[in-house]
Amino acid sequence: MKADKPNIPKTVGVWNRPDSPRLINSKNIFKYMNGAGELYLGYRFHHLEVFDYSSPDQGNILVELYFMESTDDAFGLLSLDWGGEPVSLGSAPAAVSNQYFTAPCRALYGGGLLRLWSDYIYARIMAERETPASKEAVLALGKAIADNAQHSPEPAIVKLLPLEIDAVWKLRRDRLSFFRSHLVLNSIYYLSHENILYLDLSAEAVSAPYEHISGSGDQKRSQFLLVQYENPERARQALNRFHDAYLPELKKEITADKQSLFKLEDGWLAYKLLGKYIAIVFECPDPESAGVILQKIDSDLLKKGEGS
Repeated sequence: MKADKPNIPKTVGVWNRPDSPRLINSKNIFKYMNGAGELYLGYRFHHLEVFDYSSPDQGNILVELYFMESTDDAFGLLSLDWGGEPVSLGSAPAAVSNQYFTAPCRALYGGGLLRLWSDYIYARIMAERETPASKEAVLALGKAIADNAQHSPEPAIVKLLPLEIDAVWKLRRDRLSFFRSHLVLNSIYYLSHENILYLDLSAEAVSAPYEHISGSGDQKRSQFLLVQYENPERARQALNRFHDAYLPELKKEITADKQSLFKLEDGWLAYKLLGKYIAIVFECPDPESAGVILQKIDSDLLKKGEGS
């Protein structure tokens, strides 16, 4: 855990805060937020500092600083919702505002709410009433948080997802999520109320759709999931458990050098064991496309000295 913290001002515009924040940890997080605590505990959460800015007549501004064990965890929280307009804070440029971010997005603003990823901190800054003045104050607070912070890279597993596969499948970066918990996975793409992939805080996972738009304008989409475990044996155990729970009626073939394909009601499902990784494609329109996606991931992992 890093010792340095952002120096956020006591006064911004007409808003003022107390000298000390409210401190929230894993023991009292459910008292602070009803039901949403599991989301943050699904990452390596350290503690939360809450600053309440008040004004005489322009509503309040709430600042939440989530201190995480790593920059990957802070990125993960931002990645759960890419809604809003990308904004630039200090020296960190804004991502291009379209359906495909061309660079890591670090801050998003919309409806009076700014969410940002600043090294090992995930922050939420929310104005009770959105006005030009409150927006200016919210962005100023965001810049203070991001000031002098390292522009940490995205999690390594995120970079394993190719932006394009076979010149036709394109990654939806604005739908990409990094996570560790099955509860978080279920909020992205529901699999089961049970932890059938053996996800925990030692695992790393990324999920995103790939889209294929044909010359006729027809759009197809597949959901892709890649999970990294501590070792290959844990990955094998997880893939066995996944098959038994998710595909109980279908014959299981899990080998390190072979992908498995299954026809389901919502399309083709394919998976493959790739060393300490498992890759799964959901809702693919045809078996050939599922195979192409898995083959590309396998090839890229092999180039990095990992995979099958």
